[in-house]
Amino acid sequence: MTATDPAQAAHRTAAEFRALYGTEPTGIWAAPGRVNLIGEHTDYNDGFVMPLALPHTTLAAAAPRTDGVLRLHSAGAPGGIVELRPEDLRPRPGADWSAYPAGVVWAMREAGLPVGGADLHVTSTVPLGAGLSSSAALEVATALALDALHGLGLSREELARLAQRAENAYVGVPCGIMDQTAAACCTAGHALFLDTRDLTQRQVAFDAAAHGLRLLVVDTRVRHQLGDGAYAQRRAGCERAARALGVRALRDVPHAHLPDALAALAGEPGLRPLVRHIVTENHRVEQAVAHLDAGRPHALGPLLTASHASLRDDFAVSCPELDLAADTADAAGALGARMTGGGFGGSALVLVEEAAAATVAKAVDAAFAAAGYTAPRIFPAVPGPGARRLTP
Repeated sequence: MTATDPAQAAHRTAAEFRALYGTEPTGIWAAPGRVNLIGEHTDYNDGFVMPLALPHTTLAAAAPRTDGVLRLHSAGAPGGIVELRPEDLRPRPGADWSAYPAGVVWAMREAGLPVGGADLHVTSTVPLGAGLSSSAALEVATALALDALHGLGLSREELARLAQRAENAYVGVPCGIMDQTAAACCTAGHALFLDTRDLTQRQVAFDAAAHGLRLLVVDTRVRHQLGDGAYAQRRAGCERAARALGVRALRDVPHAHLPDALAALAGEPGLRPLVRHIVTENHRVEQAVAHLDAGRPHALGPLLTASHASLRDDFAVSCPELDLAADTADAAGALGARMTGGGFGGSALVLVEEAAAATVAKAVDAAFAAAGYTAPRIFPAVPGPGARRLTP
């Protein structure tokens, strides 16, 4: 799917809501997908990340109900309306799409918030399984709608925390806080520099076009499932390494002290590459912020390529299609490229000079065809706005 005009999308979603439920929605709320410029798997290690919001969004049309029933419907999912009762909700790992909005309701009620019945209809242009955080977009759009319907007055940071809890505890994916915070808090024209420990954040100006650059997303169309255990294994390994090193989280290992940390883990060879990736990746995020602050976006290229190598070799979360996309883009003249998202499929991110963008995209297409892979979907990433209400 492609990004569409927000006003047109809201009008269509409202019409679908009326056809489903026979009433007008109280409002339409939107939350974007995200692409992470740099800082991968650092968020659940209390580290630094730098996502930006995509123009692709999930829209939630919603209205309150007085009978306590929760009705959910997705334009992109098979089946009809899912009907639940908020008081009966229990965590259900591995469930279908409805677990994400239901999980938000559950998390709000667990937090003591007065959330009751509602009708909800969602549509989305965020590609599913592409590593662009379609789940967080759905969670945050739902949370924003429920916040408005029930007059909760929650901050964007609070909404992100509740959405993360829904995914962790209800859906069963042990993700960090980056995706939900990006969906809730990003602003147009900026990347979000986020400290995932204390949630302090700063909007960092990032206008690639003004510097003659383009940021491309290469959706490999290899669909991933973060709940299948591999993601949880990486997180558990990082936590074991932090305990072995006597720190709260791997974020607390300074880059300058990395050799000492690796030496201390000589008896844990399986943990050493995990530590090396997290410590060097946090350092790369700090370098990226410094480059953007100084007006040097071209300098991000080598950082992206180094990040991909670390994710491929140390963290072992890449796949042949992601490696092919990154390697081909680099060889065809990109400034840098890397996988983005949780890994095991999904998307790669390519920084390229505007004049070379078409050549690089064609080279990636040709390489996928020669390898017998499904043709990738390539589109530009321009930093867009975070979650917002689209209709009064």
